[in-house]
Amino acid sequence: MGPLSLRKPTTFGLSFGLTLLTITWVSSFLRLGDRARTVLLTLFAGACVLETALVSLQAWRGVPSHFNVDTPVDAFVTQMLAAGGVTLVAVIAALTFISFRAAPAPAGMRVAIRTGFVILLSAMASGALMIAKGMSLVFAGNPQIAYLTGGSLKPMHGVAMHAILVLPALAWLLSLTAWSDRRQRRVIVVAAAGYVLFAGAVAAGNLTGVF
Repeated sequence: MGPLSLRKPTTFGLSFGLTLLTITWVSSFLRLGDRARTVLLTLFAGACVLETALVSLQAWRGVPSHFNVDTPVDAFVTQMLAAGGVTLVAVIAALTFISFRAAPAPAGMRVAIRTGFVILLSAMASGALMIAKGMSLVFAGNPQIAYLTGGSLKPMHGVAMHAILVLPALAWLLSLTAWSDRRQRRVIVVAAAGYVLFAGAVAAGNLTGVF
């Protein structure tokens, strides 16, 4: 697995952009006041912009963006990336909690959103594990190993990241059909269970070193 230095800021930025658009769209189905929605989405957008800008800066400087404390500037960037990551996790956790409250969305969409957010939280957990592993190696005096192995959980992280888009998108497409709400919900439940099993299989393979 390649280093978590993220030397392709364009891809990194597109990923954050897609996630931001997804979270903005999905939040419209939640019972959330306008002020609270604005605050949460502003924090999320700001963290996405910060992360992308810092990764782009380090790519421009030709140095790793993560696990890099070689200079005071690098250490500051690493700290700011961590702060941005904490903000993203906090917003996602808040939205996950809110999604389990009564919501005006149809039953199928509620299942899709709730499952998507829970799986997204697991993606945040795998991301935190990668950061913790990498920084522990750095502090142990092995930064090169951190750069090479810090992104070892990227497969499970990537799969878990996209449930919040795939499942609600499927629920929305089903809402355009003539199927009853009950039938749509059944399809979403099966799809959600399938995604959980798929994400679990990827995580198991990733953690056991299969890939």
